[in-house]
Amino acid sequence: MIDATTTRRMEEATRLTRAGKLHEAMAILQGAMPDGKSGKRGEETPDEANSAGNTFEGNTFEGSWQVVDEEVSASRPASVESGSHRTGESSAGAASSAAFGHPRRATTGAIPGSDLGLPSAWRDKWRQLREAVTQPEQARGANEAAEPGAFTVGRFTDYAGTRDYKLYLPSGYHGQALPLVVMLHGCTQNPDDFAAGTNMNRLAEEQLFCVLYPAQPMSANSSKCWNWFKAEDQQRQRGEPAIIAGMTRHVIDTYELDANRVYVAGLSAGGAMATTLAMTYPDLYAAVGVHSGLPHGVAQSLPDALGLMKGGSGPLAAASSVRGSTRVSRVPAMIFHGDRDTTVHPSNADRVAAQYAAWRAAGKTASDREGSTGVSVERGQVPDGYAYTRTSHRDANGQSCLEQWVIHGAGHAWSGGDAHGSYTDPRGPDAAKEMLRFFLSHANTVDQAGPSTA
Repeated sequence: MIDATTTRRMEEATRLTRAGKLHEAMAILQGAMPDGKSGKRGEETPDEANSAGNTFEGNTFEGSWQVVDEEVSASRPASVESGSHRTGESSAGAASSAAFGHPRRATTGAIPGSDLGLPSAWRDKWRQLREAVTQPEQARGANEAAEPGAFTVGRFTDYAGTRDYKLYLPSGYHGQALPLVVMLHGCTQNPDDFAAGTNMNRLAEEQLFCVLYPAQPMSANSSKCWNWFKAEDQQRQRGEPAIIAGMTRHVIDTYELDANRVYVAGLSAGGAMATTLAMTYPDLYAAVGVHSGLPHGVAQSLPDALGLMKGGSGPLAAASSVRGSTRVSRVPAMIFHGDRDTTVHPSNADRVAAQYAAWRAAGKTASDREGSTGVSVERGQVPDGYAYTRTSHRDANGQSCLEQWVIHGAGHAWSGGDAHGSYTDPRGPDAAKEMLRFFLSHANTVDQAGPSTA
């Protein structure tokens, strides 16, 4: 007979499994054994497990990957399957990982508690609960609605460092060369939170593309901000840009995605790092979305950053603005910013736009200018929401290559986002949808010029 307490324990173990916390799930099951004792080493109470379940953990080492649940609707090509074995840990590697605080987890599809001698009735109940969550879980809101695709957990390592990530594969992915959107969260956020707030996974499911969410750990920045203001994290083949670019290429190669349709977007510090990636890796990213972000290379220290965030007042910010004026990029860009933002001053949107518009103004010939459709301004209003102004710069072919959206009345929040995520405001135009529309109109069909230098 399975009592209510045991059922609750199994439900909690199921939730932990969906979150990739297999050791914690095992501890819950061990505590449910008839001869189990509370307070056993490694056992958590449901409240403790809930707390643990809200943290982001990667389960994959040295650039390999692992799916939390094996019964996913998205299939992978044979080359991906074989690649997963090639990049898997050896027994020596597993021991090395454990020595550095990364204990080897149960293999993909393993059922925590299956080797613990649980009574058959309990194992049957466990399987029933587990079958209810065969689809990998995305960041869920209060309505507990999950997208049907696979939201996998991974860890990437190269010469520049290591970062965890989450990757969304839509259910329509069957090995074809889909586009990839790289999403960089803001300070205090994580991939699950950012996915919930932007609704990018829902759009991926509807329009068939993959979404990569790199995670910034507190060990790299106490507030989990991307270090956009550090000189060592503003250069190609160094620091965080190198890690994110390497992670992007790893995912493209592993899943055989379309290398010509790769895009990057971010919020706040993530927006600043997104524009740094556009500056340093224009050959990799076909377009960039910068939401409530800051320009590239204008800060070299935390005091610089704080001055810039407050609107550029003070000698440090003024000097850095001059220093960063020569940083330009040929990557098409979309910029969103609320004009009531008190965290990152709205003037930074103009600074970001200038870095993408400068090369076009400098490089155009007289005939280019005559053939160009130039600049257009559109004003609109979201029903029961904010008014906005969109300024579009078009090239000689009439294609939008730079769009700047000013959201009137909005603060420091992802425009049109879902309230289940932090730093979102649903009253604005849908930034994720607009960025995707802009992204998919651009592709790296020819080699981009190399990264600019100051």
